[in-house]
Amino acid sequence: SRIDMTGEVVKLIARLERKPEVLVSGSAIGWYGLWADQVLTESAKSHACFSHELCAAWEKAARPAEALGVRVVFLRIGLVLGTEGGFITRLLTPFEFGLGGRLGTGRQWMSWIERDDLIRLIAYVIATPDLSGPVNATAPIPVTNAKFTEELGRRLRRPAVFRIPGGLLRRIGGGLADELLLGGQRVLPNKALSRGFVFRHETLRSAFEAIL
Repeated sequence: SRIDMTGEVVKLIARLERKPEVLVSGSAIGWYGLWADQVLTESAKSHACFSHELCAAWEKAARPAEALGVRVVFLRIGLVLGTEGGFITRLLTPFEFGLGGRLGTGRQWMSWIERDDLIRLIAYVIATPDLSGPVNATAPIPVTNAKFTEELGRRLRRPAVFRIPGGLLRRIGGGLADELLLGGQRVLPNKALSRGFVFRHETLRSAFEAIL
């Protein structure tokens, strides 16, 4: 769905007599792999894992468009917060019943972005002709899972005292539990900020107030 579709888009571009100026290719912060507390900008290296291999192949599928004279941007997207699908909707039901809580220790980082900020960033990337390569699509202030849980519970006026043990998540999800739930990445959008993009929701509290 990611690699093959991207390859088909590049093949389409190759056939076009009038080619687009830019290809914005989806990717994810999973490209970086797991780095614990280390701050990750677009210049950071990667750690080998499944999510990195997937994102690297995804970006590689888009790169041939550069040889066709098309500017290519790899948008490395974090956890998108919105109420019409995505990450946050899976958490609302347990939190509304007072069953919300942190995952494992809660110390893992969650690099997030509010949905409308993501849409604005995509438009900004399209309209900025000297912007290319990887661009982190995350808000400037990532939070730990414990902080995320606390803030969501506060906004919903529900307790958030439960904890899902890391061992249980690993038994259910195997190695992917570490990559997707227990590891996390502390990602900063250096490229977007340095080019003048302004986030409307820099803090998690601001994002929750807008969408909940």
